[in-house]
Amino acid sequence: MQRKWMMLGAVLTMLSVAIGAFGAHMLKEKIGADAIAVYETGVQYHMIHAIGLLIIGLTAGQLGPSTKLKWAARLLFIGIIIFSGSLYVLSISGIKILGAITPIGGVAFIVGWLLLALDVWQRGKDRS
Repeated sequence: MQRKWMMLGAVLTMLSVAIGAFGAHMLKEKIGADAIAVYETGVQYHMIHAIGLLIIGLTAGQLGPSTKLKWAARLLFIGIIIFSGSLYVLSISGIKILGAITPIGGVAFIVGWLLLALDVWQRGKDRS
């Protein structure tokens, strides 16, 4: 489990850098300032939560795999796809309805981080 999530986290972190560079160099002249701000928000959350996958992989290496960690990782991944993905498409296409699904990704992020915290707290106190 840890290897899979760390590898996915590394690839998604790399993609966030590439997507951010694409926005900075290719989109700045093509879309408005508001759309760039939306795009950059997607990149920022993409990067943070990709690093979260790395953290989950490291945590699984320290504490061992668990159902909570597995779901935390899945939810961060789903959140990147839905939250950041919808912001990327919204900023480039201008399709406003995509903004309605963005909060679903945000909820996935929140629940994923909560599961990570609960897992570390519950299993960490057993090791103390």
